[in-house]
Amino acid sequence: MFRITKEFHFSASHQLTHLPADHQCARLHGHNYIVVVELAAKSLNEFGFVRDYHELAPFKRYLDESFDHRHLNDVLGHDDATSERLAQHFYEWCRERLPETTAVKVSETPKTWAEYRP
Repeated sequence: MFRITKEFHFSASHQLTHLPADHQCARLHGHNYIVVVELAAKSLNEFGFVRDYHELAPFKRYLDESFDHRHLNDVLGHDDATSERLAQHFYEWCRERLPETTAVKVSETPKTWAEYRP
């Protein structure tokens, strides 16, 4: 199996209002997010790629236009805009357009990662 990954960045705010009021994440706050999209294939295409990295440009545009410098609760339409939910959302968006997508990881901080891999 061949695997490739590409990393993307965006900044956004969120508020996890379903948490107790004294939880730090219940307050409005923001992160500089890192998103890693993983694609895999059993064989390479005629150019020797799983997928040309350039073909992930629409995902970068999607992040920039829909998520960067936005409030994630508004974008996702719910109050539990966690990294886990973002990873699943981005996986589903990518998988619909890039069938080789196997996982998406999202980081809020340098030490924390959430991954969605069905």
